[in-house]
Amino acid sequence: MELTPDRLPTDLRGKIALVAGATRGAGRAIAVQLGAAGATVYVTGRTTRERRSEYNRSETIEETAELVTEAGGTGIAVPTDHLVPEQVRVLADRVDAEQGRLDVLVNDVWGGERLFEFDKKVWEHDLDAGLRLMRLGVDTHAISSHFLLPLLVRRPGGLVVEMTDGTAAYNGSHYRNSYFYDLVKNSVLRMGFVLAHELKSYGGTAVTLTPG
Repeated sequence: MELTPDRLPTDLRGKIALVAGATRGAGRAIAVQLGAAGATVYVTGRTTRERRSEYNRSETIEETAELVTEAGGTGIAVPTDHLVPEQVRVLADRVDAEQGRLDVLVNDVWGGERLFEFDKKVWEHDLDAGLRLMRLGVDTHAISSHFLLPLLVRRPGGLVVEMTDGTAAYNGSHYRNSYFYDLVKNSVLRMGFVLAHELKSYGGTAVTLTPG
């Protein structure tokens, strides 16, 4: 059946979703919309009411979970640093124990706005900031997929959404701000492609989404 906008499924009651990097921005908005469709949504990030990340923004994952519940779903906040494999393993174990599966995984971890330097050549760019940017934008997604996808492939129909900036066509022909930023955003595009291949035999789907 062809899915036109007026025929897209909007009832996600009974579905289990996890949005990695749901503290603010697109991650928060996606989590809330999943909740509005009735899903149970685990929201993760490093900023809580008790502790802020080095990003030092005021939004918290608890607020996101409350917004999910207010929208009609069930929001569950789980403080997680997706750069720390053990924390993500514990997260996966919790979802497994409480739900026994995962239907939707959104990889939206980023936090790099203060790290990349516009139009700085690789030899001019702060190296520590550039490498940190790559860890936040690439390693976090890989770690999350490693631990969480075993839950998603238990049933056909699972969905992975990789969040990036720029389409494949645009990024393939345009310089994206800096060496490190460009590498991260194009790496995430490739992640969607690779995961689509790896999930296919399990009846799963992977897409890469660029906001706007």
